[in-house]
Amino acid sequence: MAKFHALTVTAIDKTTRDAVVVTLAADPADQAHFDFRHGQYLTFRRAFGGQELRRSYSICSAPGDGPMQVGIKRVDGGAFSGFANTELRVGDRLEAMAPAGSFTTEIAPEMARNYLCFAAGSGITPILSIMRTVLAREPQSTVTLVYANRSMNTIMFREEVEDLKNRHMGRMTVIHILGRDAQDIDLFTGRITAEKCAALFRYWIDLPRMDLSLICGPEPLREVITDALLSAGMARENIRYELFAAGQQGRLPRDRARLAEVGGAQAARLTLTLDGATRVISMAPGQTLLEAALENAIDVPYACTAGVCSTCRCRVISGEVEMAANHALEDYEVRQGFALSCQSRPLTAEIEVEYDH
Repeated sequence: MAKFHALTVTAIDKTTRDAVVVTLAADPADQAHFDFRHGQYLTFRRAFGGQELRRSYSICSAPGDGPMQVGIKRVDGGAFSGFANTELRVGDRLEAMAPAGSFTTEIAPEMARNYLCFAAGSGITPILSIMRTVLAREPQSTVTLVYANRSMNTIMFREEVEDLKNRHMGRMTVIHILGRDAQDIDLFTGRITAEKCAALFRYWIDLPRMDLSLICGPEPLREVITDALLSAGMARENIRYELFAAGQQGRLPRDRARLAEVGGAQAARLTLTLDGATRVISMAPGQTLLEAALENAIDVPYACTAGVCSTCRCRVISGEVEMAANHALEDYEVRQGFALSCQSRPLTAEIEVEYDH
């Protein structure tokens, strides 16, 4: 069951005109559920017009360093982000699931590593948590941040990033790329492109010294940066990313013919295990695992429903599924049988999955 706990809003601070930092406190009895790792997110739920809406927002604070905070940027038509930016008040209660997400790193205080971080817009939120943690707990490590925004006045956490750099002089470098505002150096103006990345690696960033690259932003930008890193010689296993929006929602499955022949043309039987209880349900043609579970009143975990957040991750025990989109699972997780239930449709008439992993 997707367990939600009530969190109390203890502070709300504007970081830009259309973004807020919300400080949250768990009840004493729930505190253990909200021990988080740097780079993780919270999934919130709230009813709008009688319809439940779930949204995930990254934690921007560092574990053990002050209260838990999330950054929420208002987006056009965004019900939850609009509510958080205009109606949410100190003292309100928000329902949230325990922290989740694998966009994180292992901290080793004795290590001296060089981290290269790319963030675009609100993608700075988990990156900020990671940078704060690395700089505090790996005293010999360094961080280089390339931060892309439309203009100077849209930069989320601008003061926090500058303060972090000033407190760790010599260990943190910040490069701002602004799409609209002209800067003294032409390279730092405009969109991030493959050519701009190549120039950054040639003149400003010593890529061979970088041990790990972390990227958070929209998918097209992530693909540009990843390809540039690979072309410049960084190993794929040293590149990690988190998406805050799905650029390819609704992408067709890779195996279209087989999906139409097997999964899309007949019903399937789904055996689902959640919290130690097993249910057997029927799936209608074309349904995802998540849709079938919710239709049968099985409260499986989910959030974005776009294949981005991995909240709905399950393990396929038997049978086969095809994911229409996967922006969250690593290749090794897919090889181990994990799937995103919001994107998975059956390729076989019998499917067995479990969420207790």
